Order: sequence, then structure tokens, then C-alpha cells
Amino acid sequence: MTGSGNNATAASANVGVMPVRKGFALDLDRLTAWMQANVAGFEGPAEVYEFKGGQSNPTYKIVTPSRSFVLRRKPPGKLAKGAHAVDREARVLSALGPTGYPVAKVHGVCTDDSVLGSWFYVMDMVEGRIFWDATFADVPAADRPAYFGAMNATLARLHRLEPEAVGLQDFGRHGGYMQRQIRHWAQSYEADTDAGRHPGMDELIRLLPEGIPEADETTIVHGDFRCDNMIFHPTEPRILAVLDWELSTLGHPLADFTYHAMMYRMPPDIVAGLGHVDPAALNLPTEAEYRAMYCANTGRADIPDYEFYMAFNFFRIAAIFHGIRGRVIRGTAASANAEARAEAFPRLVDLALEAAHAR
Repeated sequence: MTGSGNNATAASANVGVMPVRKGFALDLDRLTAWMQANVAGFEGPAEVYEFKGGQSNPTYKIVTPSRSFVLRRKPPGKLAKGAHAVDREARVLSALGPTGYPVAKVHGVCTDDSVLGSWFYVMDMVEGRIFWDATFADVPAADRPAYFGAMNATLARLHRLEPEAVGLQDFGRHGGYMQRQIRHWAQSYEADTDAGRHPGMDELIRLLPEGIPEADETTIVHGDFRCDNMIFHPTEPRILAVLDWELSTLGHPLADFTYHAMMYRMPPDIVAGLGHVDPAALNLPTEAEYRAMYCANTGRADIPDYEFYMAFNFFRIAAIFHGIRGRVIRGTAASANAEARAEAFPRLVDLALEAAHAR
């Protein structure tokens, strides 16, 4: 999860392109040859820029006289097994595109390291607006409900898709998603001894497995569905493309939705959210209204275990911030906001516990 409590700061740090960083340059001749062979209608010459932001997969803008493309690649160097799976990103985009789901069109995937040094894929460049602040402060108040409605409907639409119908039946494991996720993040937390233990995390590791709902579901999940991971139409409350599918898999739709709905409780100084904000004063739907909207969009009567899924997601983010805390202590944290996130860890634990005890 990325973001900032200051929309202007987040935008300046993440919007637009910059010269390609040292060590991340692309061989332009090899790229041009590959594009000519694999991208219909490609005509050079091409110029290459790198997008700003903290993407774990370096992302480039390929500019030609007639149009632009986006290239996402694995980072150079030695990588952990299974990490930076750009081929999975390209696969889910290619599967969703023909259904009319708002994603960029993929033109090709390259798994030959000899071309650019690591795997990559190329997709269309989608022009539009990205909102870095969940208050949608740049939108007239009267229009804000429509933007929230678009986000809600777009996520619900993803969860209604049958994986088998789009060729993604083997995109992840069926069933047991919550058990696996809780176990994974508990192990991650317990393994980082430098960051220390927290009694609240230890309590959550005990409570969450006991509270997993009996009803299980498996759908396509995005994994990081936030307002700054989608491109809106330049003037309309319409989503043109959902971005950053790196964490997508088969999982539980309610875990995916409540991750998105965390924006209502997330303190704005940790990640740009609506915590400590009165949604009604900004003409935004309340959390209860947004939850009801998702239920209507997915044909549910309600989400009886809503607080469990909310507790899990705050636990997940707390575990991630605990890992950042460990890197700060070891002196290996690279992010400029690492120390602030390390300090925010206990507050996320408190939010997780609050939800866990609200069930």
C-alpha cells in the first residue's frame, strides 16, 4: 500500500515521468526491434521515460510520433522466486480485456532476458486522471458520489466474473484464502525479530484464525484496489483502466472489498484515507452506505462478517509496516517515508484490534 496524507505531495512524487534512472536503462535498439515484431502498428523512432512513483516493477513510457505505450518489467538483478511476476499481470489484463473490463490492452509479453535483461510486457498508454486523495477534493462536491459509485461498481464487476469463463481458473488456489493469508502474515511478523513483538499482534494471531467465517468464496481479486490505482476519464466519473495487478490472484472477494473500504478508517497521515473525516460533510457516501452499495452490486443481503475482514486487512498492513520497522532498525530501509511508517505500526495494530473486537 502506497500513498500519503498530503495529496499534493503524493501527486508530485508519483505523477508524470522522469529520465530513466541509472541501472534501469533499456536497450533502445533491442526494444525497437521487439516492438516492431510484436506490436501491431508500431512505428519509431521511440523515446523512453520512466514513470515516477514507487512501483516495485519499473514502469516506462514509450513515446513514438503517433502514440504512446507503457512497458512494465521485472527489476534488474537477483529476485526472490515468484516476485515481480509481470507475466501474471499481463495474463490477467489479457483475460479481462475482452470482457470489456476497464484495463489497458496488452500488446505482448517477453520472457526472453536477452532482449532487455528481464521479463516485460507492453500495453496501451491510457490517458486520464489519477486521484491520490480518497476525498476526491479536486472534484466538485456534487459529483463525488458518482466517482465512489464507479469505484464500487468496478470492483463488484471484477468479483462477479467467473474465473473459468475468462481462462483464469488456475490463477490461484481455490478455497482457504483467509487461512493462507493469516498464516503468511503471522509468519512474516514472527520472523522479523529485530522489529520486536507487539502484544496486540500476538492477540490478533490468536483471534483471527478462530474467527474465519465458515462460508468461503473464490473469485478474481485485485489485491490493491485503491483510488490511486485507477485511471478516470478526463472529465467524467468513469474508470478507463484499473492499474497495478501485481497482487491479483484467486481469493476471497470480501477480503478484497474490505481492503478497499479501509480508506474509511485509515488515518490520512498514514495513507491517504478518510479516517477522522466526516464523509457526509464532503458529500461522500458513508462507510455503511458504501458497504450497502457493494452488496447491491454483488447481489448480497449483507456482509455479516464485515468486521472480521476489516480486522484481517489492518493486520495485514500492520505486518507490512512491522517489516518496514525491521528494515529501519537494520538500516536497510530505502523508502523516504520508512521511519514514519515504522512509527505508524502500533496504530494499525490498534485499528485491527478495534475491528476484531467489534464482531
